Amino acid sequence: MPEVVLRKRAIIVEEIFHEGGPASPVPLKRGAAISVISNPFAGRYVEDIASFMDDLKPLGLEMAKALLAALGGDPASIEGYGKGAIVGAAGELEHGALWHVPGGYAMREILGDAKAIVPSTKKLGAPGTRLDVPVTHVNASYVRSHFDAMEVGLSDAPKADEIALVLVMTTGPRIHARVGGLAARDVKGLDGLR
Repeated sequence: MPEVVLRKRAIIVEEIFHEGGPASPVPLKRGAAISVISNPFAGRYVEDIASFMDDLKPLGLEMAKALLAALGGDPASIEGYGKGAIVGAAGELEHGALWHVPGGYAMREILGDAKAIVPSTKKLGAPGTRLDVPVTHVNASYVRSHFDAMEVGLSDAPKADEIALVLVMTTGPRIHARVGGLAARDVKGLDGLR
């Protein structure tokens, strides 16, 4: 398979103190790592693309480590995660699906014992396209307080022959979460759901 060619990367970290209610003594941190790579399949249909996932694994691990470091470096502090991809116009949606395994498993590996499936989204887009990356609790997808999203994008990416790959992590629930459901403190962590 082709080599992974990286054009640029970015780390974005938000600190959220409140959403109109009382300020939290500890702000919620939401962070995203974005890497813009050349799409080796742009402009043509290629049947066998799955092995490119293996080529993306080192990049996924590198991104996950950099994002964790930007959020303080403690794997135990990460409570939510998600991933996504924006594919340039000369590509196809399936090229974004190549990020499922390398992106998800990279975060699980550096976080240790994360059980929940890593939620994901992907779309085709031009430079400047924004992507809402879904977020759920790292050990139990049913923890409603951690249902969240982070909007990400870069002004000059992806170009038509590129893919912007994204990882997102958060340090807790939505800042004023209060709509009930399974609480994070009650997670059993056995099946990734509850």
